[in-house]
Amino acid sequence: VQLQASGGGTVRTGDSLRLSCLFSGRTFSDYRMGWFRQAPGKYLEFIAAISKSGERTWLGDSVKGRFTITRDGANNIVYLHLNNLRREDTAVYSCAADSLLTDYLNVYEFEYRGRGTLVTVSS
Repeated sequence: VQLQASGGGTVRTGDSLRLSCLFSGRTFSDYRMGWFRQAPGKYLEFIAAISKSGERTWLGDSVKGRFTITRDGANNIVYLHLNNLRREDTAVYSCAADSLLTDYLNVYEFEYRGRGTLVTVSS
């Protein structure tokens, strides 16, 4: 499985951004997908997940109400929609894929995690 995240950049507080993650190498619909982020000097944080079908989603408390996760099965892409960005959202965002724990949406163990894309939020 290969995961390629893109869409990061420098934005201002209150702005929106959409991150994309292109999945390849296996059958996309067999995988639960997720997003992680790591802020400078902080631990890796699991922030979002979506089921294989896309019918169920989970968001961590720090992003709930501001971020959404969606997937496009036709193009093998999972998106993270970031709204009302705050300075504390500054981080490297990476996507992850898992085919083993697909019944457990908010479990942070994933088989694969790709390299991230940097989001910087300035005031």
